[in-house]
Amino acid sequence: MKGKVLDYKTESRSGIISGADGSRYAFNINNWKSATLPSAGSEVDFSVSGDDAEAIYLVKASGVGSSKKLTAALFAFFLGAFGAHKFYLGYKTQGLIMLLVFVFGWIILGIPSVIIGIIAFIEFILYVTKSDEEFENTYVLSKKAWF
Repeated sequence: MKGKVLDYKTESRSGIISGADGSRYAFNINNWKSATLPSAGSEVDFSVSGDDAEAIYLVKASGVGSSKKLTAALFAFFLGAFGAHKFYLGYKTQGLIMLLVFVFGWIILGIPSVIIGIIAFIEFILYVTKSDEEFENTYVLSKKAWF
């Protein structure tokens, strides 16, 4: 059956799904079959056992982070060498690494700075070519920091 996650509590590792039939089903994280954690608004496919949802598969992630894709891509293109896109996505350590390598790279004939610029451009291309859902799952929910 298709449905939407209405709520998910990380403390109790349980939540509620609203099924296509209009009923609500409780679920436990043990029945979640996707790599990313559940979030409110995500579309799911699941089987029913009484009042509980089982074998829950993510169909489409919620649109919470999809608006971050364009902004992160623009940051990566224009200010990527400074790590702006990393800071924007919440990767403070990686952003600081890019910023410091770029700034101190000029001392060493600029070669490290050029390499950081190339990395930022590759990340820009990766951000632009991913779908909104794939971008959100990879960089917002799963927190994949590099490439």
